[in-house]
Amino acid sequence: MRLDDAYANGAYIAGADAYPPRWAEQAAAFRQQLSREGRVQLDIPYGPSARQVFDMFLPQQAAPLGLFVFVHGGYWLRFDKSYWSHLAAGMLARGWAVAMPSYDLCPDVSIAQITQQIARMLGHVAGQVAGPIRLAGHSAGGHLVARMGVPGVLAPGVAGRLAHVMPISPVADLRPLLETSMNAQFCLTDESAAAESPALMRPAPGLACTVWVGADERPAFLDQARWLADAWGAPCHIAPEKHHFDVIDALADPESAMIAQLLA
Repeated sequence: MRLDDAYANGAYIAGADAYPPRWAEQAAAFRQQLSREGRVQLDIPYGPSARQVFDMFLPQQAAPLGLFVFVHGGYWLRFDKSYWSHLAAGMLARGWAVAMPSYDLCPDVSIAQITQQIARMLGHVAGQVAGPIRLAGHSAGGHLVARMGVPGVLAPGVAGRLAHVMPISPVADLRPLLETSMNAQFCLTDESAAAESPALMRPAPGLACTVWVGADERPAFLDQARWLADAWGAPCHIAPEKHHFDVIDALADPESAMIAQLLA
């Protein structure tokens, strides 16, 4: 369809096919290391389906400074939490507990239902870790964490603890997806796409938000990041020499600018 190429990432990234297996390998090694140290709890359920589970990674200190949650991408169609565990390293080193959920995928559920699942997950995990909550999500996960920043999505007790939201390369306006072949699985209409588009909404008053995107991403994703930043009055950081698949690497580095901004 007309916008298929605009929203195609892998076709414009050298060696794109090698990224998912490399992510999975790095994530598995990281889980094994933390398992040996007794600092990970795997497959904690937060809902009735098999994919409604999350992993919890614990810092070395006894009392975490707060809770960081990373929500993965994949166009609401693919991947799960097992590909991203190594990205917990940055916030763990800074003393934060880190939770990473899986969620049901389209077309088995709608994007709106996935939003509800992530909100349910946050309500569940917030009861396990005290302190402020910081969120980051990549691509479709960027959409999902942005939705958490809209009033009325999270329970008041959880929303009141939300300290920072970082949508990374988000899909913030879903309406262009109506003109992609993927919509055969999303089943979006004009109305449902608008109802799930954080770029058409206002964030909770006083919520700290930073939009992050790679300078070498597809023009559509640069547009999406700017649309959300403009709508929310949030800064938009354009990371030099980063594309859609490596822009998230900075989450694994406790000294990165991305981690510093999350903690700002």
